[in-house]
Amino acid sequence: MTASLSRVGSRPAPCGTGAAFSGRESVGVTAASVRKAPKAKAKPKAKPKPKPKRLPPDERERLIVREAVAFFAERGFEGQTRELARRLGITQPLLYRYFPSKEALLDRVYQEVYLNRWNPHWEDILEDRSRPLEDRIVEFYSDYARAVLTYEWIRIFMFSGLRGMDLNGRYLTVVRDRIFARVIRELRFENALPAPSEVPISEAEFELVWSLHASIFYIGIRKWIYGLTIPDDVTAVVVALTTAFIEGVPAVVARLTDASPESRVRAAARRPTP
Repeated sequence: MTASLSRVGSRPAPCGTGAAFSGRESVGVTAASVRKAPKAKAKPKAKPKPKPKRLPPDERERLIVREAVAFFAERGFEGQTRELARRLGITQPLLYRYFPSKEALLDRVYQEVYLNRWNPHWEDILEDRSRPLEDRIVEFYSDYARAVLTYEWIRIFMFSGLRGMDLNGRYLTVVRDRIFARVIRELRFENALPAPSEVPISEAEFELVWSLHASIFYIGIRKWIYGLTIPDDVTAVVVALTTAFIEGVPAVVARLTDASPESRVRAAARRPTP
């Protein structure tokens, strides 16, 4: 009886400890013995993007145009203004403060690359009748080649044509009116052929000058589009091409103008006596 009372009076195991734990073992588990889980480290705050350096408006505009020329020469006109702004280290809205549209920016690129590199003195060189025409053409195209046979000039010109933009048309109209027409007029004068006022310049004559111009321009295509090696001395190439032009084209122009002996005599009479 005593033994049974002793069993009845024993302390029951605490709730939730399971039958396998004795009262002594359960008392030893305290809140203080529970180790706290380490707190997760806070993520470092993202560094704020640096604000664009403040520059005078004129200087900022020059930087944008200079980078735009390099950017479009590399990527073509499909390049996005968002990427251009990132390369400049400015925001796209700031870019649009200077150029409200991509078309406006491209128009400025055209002005920078093509119009600003045009040398009005080229026209004076071609009209200087105190010198042989061959010398004048060589001087003009040697200087012209130095101005246009560059990475930016050639690639932007080609990208413009592929995209169907009017940059090419505008520029080539200037070349035709200011250069080609002068070359034909001076070639007729030097060879005692009828003046354009007597026989208008034909499209075939323009094509003859185009053949010379394109041969020189193609040097840049080979280098900056095809990645081919070009002659180190471009001026020597200009001299050779010009000599071939001067020695062959006048006879063709004489036939195109249907210059009779009488008309050639009249044209020669208009030439000043040396």
